[in-house]
Amino acid sequence: MRCHFKRAVQTVVSLIILTSAYIFIRRAQWTEPMFQEARWIKYSTVPLNSSREPCPQDTVKNSLCLSISVRLLAGTILSEQRFLTVGLSSVKRKKESYLLSTLNSIFSQSSEKELSQMVVVVLLADFDSGWVQETLNNIVQQFSTRLSQGQLLVIHADQELYPPLTGLKRNFNDAPDRVTFRSKQNVDYAFLVDFSAGLSQYYIMLEDDVDCSKGFLTSIRGHIKSQGSSPWVTLEFSKLGYIGKLYRSMDLPQLAQFLYLFYQEMPCDFLLSHFRTLLMQDKSIRFRPSLFQHTGTYSSFQGTHNRLKDDDFQQDPADNPPADIHTDIKVFEKHSPDEAYSQGAGYFWGMVPIKKGNYFLIAFHEPVVLFHILIQTGLDGKDLLDSADVEVGEMILKTGSRVECTGNHILGSLQEGQFEQNHVKLNNSVLCLRIRVTADQSNWVIIKNIQVWTAEKKGEKSQTV
Repeated sequence: MRCHFKRAVQTVVSLIILTSAYIFIRRAQWTEPMFQEARWIKYSTVPLNSSREPCPQDTVKNSLCLSISVRLLAGTILSEQRFLTVGLSSVKRKKESYLLSTLNSIFSQSSEKELSQMVVVVLLADFDSGWVQETLNNIVQQFSTRLSQGQLLVIHADQELYPPLTGLKRNFNDAPDRVTFRSKQNVDYAFLVDFSAGLSQYYIMLEDDVDCSKGFLTSIRGHIKSQGSSPWVTLEFSKLGYIGKLYRSMDLPQLAQFLYLFYQEMPCDFLLSHFRTLLMQDKSIRFRPSLFQHTGTYSSFQGTHNRLKDDDFQQDPADNPPADIHTDIKVFEKHSPDEAYSQGAGYFWGMVPIKKGNYFLIAFHEPVVLFHILIQTGLDGKDLLDSADVEVGEMILKTGSRVECTGNHILGSLQEGQFEQNHVKLNNSVLCLRIRVTADQSNWVIIKNIQVWTAEKKGEKSQTV
């Protein structure tokens, strides 16, 4: 009995090893030549509706074909890995199309330095070959430089390679046509995600009808750095659907398989949430302000009117350069000082007594030239900081547990718990920003948000294309 069990275990292990080797070999066969040649495959030389080889209809077996199912229609795949891949899928819409304006927003809102660290991958996911060809022509005409520089790739997967899209489960009591639409969308993203796996360190998912904030790559890099060694699976830069979901590229093959295997079970945003929790990230990590705004007026499903907007979106988000945060105000529970500066969903909450002379200090890691400062206190009109000055200093002095900001210059005072100053006029760079309480107060205080824009980043962001 034990011998039979041992042989069974050995057989299963051997099958797993062989399957893993098969996947690795097939991926290597397809991806290695592209990375070695790094050439521009012109759209006119790529025939539409011609798959390399058929994949089996069985969903589990078909998931092995993800990598060989996608064809590069235009663009140059470079050998060096970038920092960020921006992935979006687009289909033919019954009314307005937003794809070209979305691409323009991605490129125009990024500096040349940022674009050198980025690759945009567009999956033309419609089965209408005429639409694919027309859209491809428009992309090549408007973004030929981006294609030739390896900053834009256009891909397509043929209809024959998709699993069954009709007669599917009607989970959530959705109508059959909606089940078909969302199931195909899951497969679209499975192809897109799997293709993008080796292109960069990180991958962010967008839709084809969004506007981007200025310098979004720089903001994303800063937020990733702010996580330190804390484990995470998904970082979120929008509150709408699957816009602005960021992943490590090493997780993309698993994500692609997950989306493919469960393509008919539920909508994509539901699957993405389940993927996050299965990899042991229980709570979402979302940053504010949002870096992407939904702009489409009409949905890609049946052209219905769509009014979705992200009210946390900012066209020009703060830079908030790396800094250490200090305060001598007693902290309530887990509402730490860092929460006020992190641009996340949290905030600093301080307890009484709050006395004249108490401070909240931001000690920058490197000298910065300030351009714009915004400070917001209170929540729903309560726990405002009633009386305080905003100061900047050129030096930081540490005396025991206390941190001092010296060489101070007063910029102004909070008015009704708020402070904003644009075009900050200072002759020198500064190392610290301090909020100094100027009168005792009896109520607790919430510092909801501190945002800082620097002159250097402002100049860099203005160099758009």
